[in-house]
Amino acid sequence: MEKILLTSENGPESFAAYQEQGGYSAWRRAVTEGSGAGVLATVAESGLRGRGGAAFPVGRKWQFAAEAPGDRKYVVCNGGEDEPGSRKDRYLMENYPHKVIEGLLLSGYAIGAREAYLYVNREYAGALDSLQRALAEAEGAGYIGERLFGGDYGITVRMHQAETTYVAGEDSAAVESLEGKKALPRQKPPYPATHGLHGQPTVINNVETLANVPAIIARGAAWYRTIGTPDSPGTMLFTTLERVKRPGIYELPFGTPLRTLYEDCAGGLDDPRPLRAILPGGPSSGFLLPDALDLPLDYQAFRDAGSSLGCGVMTYYPEGTCMVEEVLRIAQFFAAESCGQCPACQMETQQLVRILEQVQSGKAPAAVLGTVDRVIQFARGKGFCSLISMPAAPIQSAIKLFPQDFQHHIEHGTCPA
Repeated sequence: MEKILLTSENGPESFAAYQEQGGYSAWRRAVTEGSGAGVLATVAESGLRGRGGAAFPVGRKWQFAAEAPGDRKYVVCNGGEDEPGSRKDRYLMENYPHKVIEGLLLSGYAIGAREAYLYVNREYAGALDSLQRALAEAEGAGYIGERLFGGDYGITVRMHQAETTYVAGEDSAAVESLEGKKALPRQKPPYPATHGLHGQPTVINNVETLANVPAIIARGAAWYRTIGTPDSPGTMLFTTLERVKRPGIYELPFGTPLRTLYEDCAGGLDDPRPLRAILPGGPSSGFLLPDALDLPLDYQAFRDAGSSLGCGVMTYYPEGTCMVEEVLRIAQFFAAESCGQCPACQMETQQLVRILEQVQSGKAPAAVLGTVDRVIQFARGKGFCSLISMPAAPIQSAIKLFPQDFQHHIEHGTCPA
């Protein structure tokens, strides 16, 4: 178990320190002794999944782009990270920029791309500065540029500052931004892997995803699969910043009990009251009860429990927390962040807020909770991006697990606490 602190006393890992630990050796060997197809195959065999929330197999995404016809291909490191409470990607960009860059370079080589982008939230000044310095060091050392290591392959890396809206972190919205447009999601299909930047095959991976790649290429897929579980190989970074005794970012192997993260790492609640609920994957995941502490940190285990690991933001709620108030805040967030392109998304998110506000104030009939499912079902699959489906899991799970809170509000217009 490794605990990763939110801040580093020594600042970003230096270029020299990264090289001393074998940094860029996987990159050099891949270009001089291996092949892009070999890099792709190793990542596919490793079972690496995307860490941005969807957990899509990385090798499969790369394969789509590698096989898609196109005059040019692109790779993008998505450092938007606008998920409330998430800090892991910012931490990696600030403190381990070379690991992120090497992962991006390897992804480009795997699909035959010669242009790469670091797409970073414009408010993350520390991450932007750290990556810019690291890029200059890597270019100066001959790891980025034309005819690398005396061969025919070359790749350039550019920085691009992302908008701060929530949807700007969506893959196709990132493509729009890179093309000089407003960061708004595109209708899909087609997907960026086959029709992305300038209509060409484009792989977009989250920061943490790419940070895993150098070690996989250096040590092999079999080594990577010795960590974690068969369904979820490797480790994952978990952010837990609120309501706990030891807030921070923690790296744990998949399969570790959630209880280890909650008790041994975070130290439990910073509140004498017992634990009432867990939101394990950010605001689009389903609530879980305290007995979920015995679940293994594994994608399938959390799906089976009716939730998800998402991007690893863990939030814990003590007894006395009103779940009506919590889901109302979540619904208000998604309504505010809806970009306005899709009428169904606007209708759904705003209507869910109205329903929950009526419940909160005691002005809703008891039957109003049945309307929630109908609103969600009507909107299902109708948006350009996944935001339209995000409010469903937290709201529906809260109604199912904590019906007494909703009933108390409907009858009295006050929190049960």
